[in-house]
Amino acid sequence: MNEKIENTSGYDVEEYLNKELLRFTTAGSVDDGKSTLIGRLLFDSKAIFQDQMDQLEESSKLRGEETVNLALLTDGLRSEREQGITIDVAYRYFATPKRKFIIADTPGHEQYTRNMVTGASTADLAIILIDARQGVLTQSKRHGFIASLLGIPHVLVCVNKMDLVDFDRDIFDNIVREFTNFATKLDISDMIFIPISALDGDNVVDRSERTPWYKGPTVLHHLENVVISSDKNLIDFRFPVQYVVRPNLDFRGFSGRISSGTIKVGEEIVALPSRKTSRIKEIVTFDGNLDEASAGEGVTLTLEDEIDISRGEMIVRKNNLPRVENKFEATLCWMDDNKKLDTGTPYLIQHTSRIVQGYVRELRYLIDVNTLHRQQDAETLELNEIGRVVIETAMPLFLDPYKNNRETGSFVLIDPATNLTVAAGMVRYASPRTESNRDDLMFTGASMNIVKAAVSVKRELREERNGHKGHVLWLTGHVRSGKSTIARGVAQKLFDAGKQVFNIDGDIVRHGLCGDLGFNEKDRRESVRRIAQVAKMASNSGMIVICSLISPRQEMRDFARALLPEGTFSEIFVDCSVEECRKRDEDGLFTKADKGEIPNFTGVSAVYEVPKSPEFIVHTETESPEESIDAVVGYIQTKL
Repeated sequence: MNEKIENTSGYDVEEYLNKELLRFTTAGSVDDGKSTLIGRLLFDSKAIFQDQMDQLEESSKLRGEETVNLALLTDGLRSEREQGITIDVAYRYFATPKRKFIIADTPGHEQYTRNMVTGASTADLAIILIDARQGVLTQSKRHGFIASLLGIPHVLVCVNKMDLVDFDRDIFDNIVREFTNFATKLDISDMIFIPISALDGDNVVDRSERTPWYKGPTVLHHLENVVISSDKNLIDFRFPVQYVVRPNLDFRGFSGRISSGTIKVGEEIVALPSRKTSRIKEIVTFDGNLDEASAGEGVTLTLEDEIDISRGEMIVRKNNLPRVENKFEATLCWMDDNKKLDTGTPYLIQHTSRIVQGYVRELRYLIDVNTLHRQQDAETLELNEIGRVVIETAMPLFLDPYKNNRETGSFVLIDPATNLTVAAGMVRYASPRTESNRDDLMFTGASMNIVKAAVSVKRELREERNGHKGHVLWLTGHVRSGKSTIARGVAQKLFDAGKQVFNIDGDIVRHGLCGDLGFNEKDRRESVRRIAQVAKMASNSGMIVICSLISPRQEMRDFARALLPEGTFSEIFVDCSVEECRKRDEDGLFTKADKGEIPNFTGVSAVYEVPKSPEFIVHTETESPEESIDAVVGYIQTKL
C-alpha cells in the first residue's frame, strides 16, 4: 500500500514542526508549588485534554479535595501522589501560537539532586519557585547554583503563593533583593522575577488585577518571548560521527547530528584524531541535499577526499579545533545509589559518540550545593554529591569547555561491570596551580612554586642591537573598522625599513593562543590578558609589537598599558562609526548579530567603550587605508 495519508484534522503539522522549541525546567523546595504552576500553565493555556481533566477530577475526589488538584497532572508516580511531592522528572509537552515547549518538572529535595541535574541538563530556561511566606531558603540557593552549574542561560524566579501574603509588594521586593545578591556569585546572565499565585493563576497566563504594582510580563508571556536563538553556539563547528554510511561503492558518507556551529559545502575540514584534511562535498538529508547545515540538524556529510573516519571520531573546521586531551578537569555529579566514587576503578567515559576507558585520578574538592563551600579533604563522592575532579582517559577526547559548548563539554561515566551510568560531568579547564577566586579579574600574578628566572640579555642591549626602542602599538576599534588592515600595512612598512616587528592579530590568536575562549565578557578579558602578556615579552626583547583587537573595555586596554614601562605603550583608536562598519561587512556578521545568531557582538549586543585619551587616532571613515597606515608609521617613528 502506497496510499498517501491525508491530514483531515485541520491541524497544521508543518507549522507546528517549524515552531521554535523552548525547553525549560522547574525547581523549588517542598510545597513551593512547582507541579501546581505547571498544571495551571497547561490548564489556562488550554493544553489539557478532556480525558486528562476527567482523570484529575477523579483523583482529586479520591484525595478528598473539593477542587481539581492541578499538581496531579505532573506527579504521575503513585508514590508522588501519595506523599504529595515530586520525586522523578516528569516531562510535559504543549504549544502556543508562538512556540512549542518541553517542560521538565524536577524534584526540589536534596536527595534527588541527580534527578534535577538530569532534567535541567538540556534546558534553555529554569523556573525557580520561592514560597512568598518562607522567603529565600537554602534550597532556593541550591537550585540557583545548579542552574548556574549546568549553564542554563535564562532563569525565571517565580515568587509563588503571593495570595497568602495579600500580594504584599515589600515581601516580593525583599525576596528579589536577597536572591539577586546571592546570584551575583553565580554565572547567570539573564534573570527576572514574577509575583504569582499558581493556585489561582495570578500572572501565570493572564495578568493579575491583584498586583497593580507589577508591570512586568506574565510567566507564559516571558516563556513565549525570551530570546534563545543567541544561546546556540553557531561558531564552533563540531560533528561527532555516529555512523558511516556505505550503501554502495560510489557513496561513502558520515552521519550524525551537528552538535554546534554551521558548515557549508566546499568548506575545509579536519578529521580528529587523525588531523587529515578535506572539503565538504555534499550535505545529504532525507529531504534532499543542503548548501548549509547548522547545530541540531541530523545530516550525512560526504568529503572530496577518501579519509578513514569511524564512529566516535569528529569532523571540525580546520582553523577552529577543540582541545584534544586525555587529561582534564571536570565537575562531576555522582548518580549511583550503590557505589561511591573510586579513584582506582576504571570507568567507561562516553563523550558525544565516543566511548573510552578512563580513571578519575583525583577528587580535588567536594562542593556543598547548599552553601557553595568547598570541602578540600573529601575522599569520595556519594549519591547526589558534586565535586571537582581530574580525569585521565586511555584515548584522547575532543573537548570544549562546558560553558562554551554544552554538547562537547559534557560526558557521562559508566560502570563497566553493571553498564549503569554512575555520574554526569562537565568539562572545566582551570589549572590546579592557578585556581582562585579571580574569575572576573584581570589576573597579573605568577604561577605558584615557580622561581622567576633572571633575564639573560637586557632590553637596552636588544634595543641597541635592533637600532630602535621596543614599543607596543595597541589598535582598538569596532569590527570592520580597519584595525587588521592598518596593522598589516604598518608592519610591512616598518619591516621594509629594517625594524624588528611582531604583529598580533585578535582574530588569528583565536585559532591558537585563545582558541579555547568564547566571546562573553569573562573570556574577552582573558583573551586580552594573554595577548598583553605576549606583547610585553616581545616588547622587552626590543621589538615593535602591533596588536590589533577590539578590546572593547577601557579597563582591558589599561591593563595592557600597566604591564609595560612608561612611554612604551601607545593606544591607537581606529575611529569608524558602526554604520560605516556595517557597510563594509561583506560576511554579514552584523546581520547575524541583529538576528541573535552571534551573541555578545560588539556594537550590537555588547558595548564598546571609546578610548578616553588615546595616544593617537586614525579616522578610517574619512581616510584611505594608505593614509591611515602612513599616519601610524609617522607616529611610531617619533617614539623610536
